[in-house]
Amino acid sequence: MPDRNDIHAQRLLIVDFGSQYTQLIARRVRECGVYCEIYPFDVSAGAIIEFAPMGVILSGGPESVTEQSTPRIDQSIFDLDVPVLGICYGMQAMAQQFGGRVSQSDLREFGYAQVQAESHSAFIGALLNVAGGDDVWMSHGDKVTELPPDFVCTASSGSAPIAAMECAEKQLFGVQFHPEVTHTKAGYELLSYFAREICSCEGSWTPANIVEDAIARVREQVGDDNVVLGLSGGVDSSVVAALLARAIGSQLTCIFVDNGLLRKDEKGEVEAAFNNAINAGEMPPLDILTIDAETEFLGKLKGVDDPEAKRKAIGSTFIDVFEREAQRLEDVKWLAQGTIYPDVIESAASKYGKAHVIKSHHNVGGLPDRMAMELVEPLRELFKDEVRKIGLHLGLPESLIMRHPFPGPGLGVRILGEIKKDYADVLREADAIFIEELRNAELYSQVSQAFAVYLPVKSVGVVGDARRYEHVIALRAVETIDFMTARWAHLPYEFIERVSNRIINEIAAVSRVVYDVSSKPPATIEWE
Repeated sequence: MPDRNDIHAQRLLIVDFGSQYTQLIARRVRECGVYCEIYPFDVSAGAIIEFAPMGVILSGGPESVTEQSTPRIDQSIFDLDVPVLGICYGMQAMAQQFGGRVSQSDLREFGYAQVQAESHSAFIGALLNVAGGDDVWMSHGDKVTELPPDFVCTASSGSAPIAAMECAEKQLFGVQFHPEVTHTKAGYELLSYFAREICSCEGSWTPANIVEDAIARVREQVGDDNVVLGLSGGVDSSVVAALLARAIGSQLTCIFVDNGLLRKDEKGEVEAAFNNAINAGEMPPLDILTIDAETEFLGKLKGVDDPEAKRKAIGSTFIDVFEREAQRLEDVKWLAQGTIYPDVIESAASKYGKAHVIKSHHNVGGLPDRMAMELVEPLRELFKDEVRKIGLHLGLPESLIMRHPFPGPGLGVRILGEIKKDYADVLREADAIFIEELRNAELYSQVSQAFAVYLPVKSVGVVGDARRYEHVIALRAVETIDFMTARWAHLPYEFIERVSNRIINEIAAVSRVVYDVSSKPPATIEWE
């Protein structure tokens, strides 16, 4: 029997077959209050058995089970004798491995579809009993055309006569649609029914329990030792700081490095957020050591205009500064990092393929090799949305926790070409105007990320009766769920006009403002 005092004990296993939605499956399961982890499909049987899940969800994937060399479900999963739910490719692989037939569809189905019940099923009833629950999201090129023995068809759609199937006796379930995406209106109810009712998980994965568990783990891990943290002002490092402050108090020292590439008033906003939480009694006092390293960073960036070279220069300089300052502290044995679960997943890629490197990511991950410290990573089990939830639970203000993402290299990847101090100063002001107007218009929370970009190309303008020949600012705003794909935000023309007028009128070094209408793909969200 699982230990009911351990919030990880009642857990599900998500088996990843390469779907772009796999992390979304895990996030939805956790929203149901159930802990889960993602393993690649080719993980060893021993690892699956050792994990001992109370249920398994098989993800979708880009491959076809009609081909010989594509992924299959490890038999050890079925030998666990726990409920299994196959989604899209997961359902097709299950059908074929149990003696059914999968065929290529005449027409690839992508988008909304309506399903209807074909036989009684409490599982599918959890979907269809919700108003509008027959609206689901399909994304497949193959479909199950013949049921395996002992399975029944529980739902159908116009192009998929077997849109859902199950073998109730063996607790095996399959759906051709994707319940994890928000387009499937009752997808949450379906996944919740599977996790809570079929797999009998009680739902102890809550922000309060996560915080309590993390504090206990940190205390056990570091004991009476001192810990240092690179506090950037981003969500992850801020939540780590708040969590560690509760766990170990004065044993923690935060180093805030001002590299000259931060947002306007970044240092003041971060300090105010923590001071307010401290004054409200939400957390003990926090020791923050601020290092002004603008001159050092800009010196290392002089003459560097290649995006990758800029990222590497910023990352290596940060390591130099952080290491130098940390060595001045007494008896520090632990380095805290804001590693989150997607970072862990990406480092455990399947042997069947690796993604192309679009751009390198700036992280303090290189520090452990340079410093004689051990790592403490209290967020490494959490998705970003979970980090935000526990940040709010810890008393940090919504204005900090719900801020849009900010890249590790900061404004360095929002200034095209060589970085100069006057460019960064102008960009800081333009970006602050854009964000201020988004907040004033109550549009900030409606977009996923918004920022300004400095384009060092000169354009002629007329301000008053005078000619102005200065650089260009581009505005970027996107809407996305997972940041893997994104649509440019369709902000009102009147709003864009107001922002443009303010930037040009208030910043003499700008002659023109443009709005980026590129989606991802083909563009990336950041310009560099």
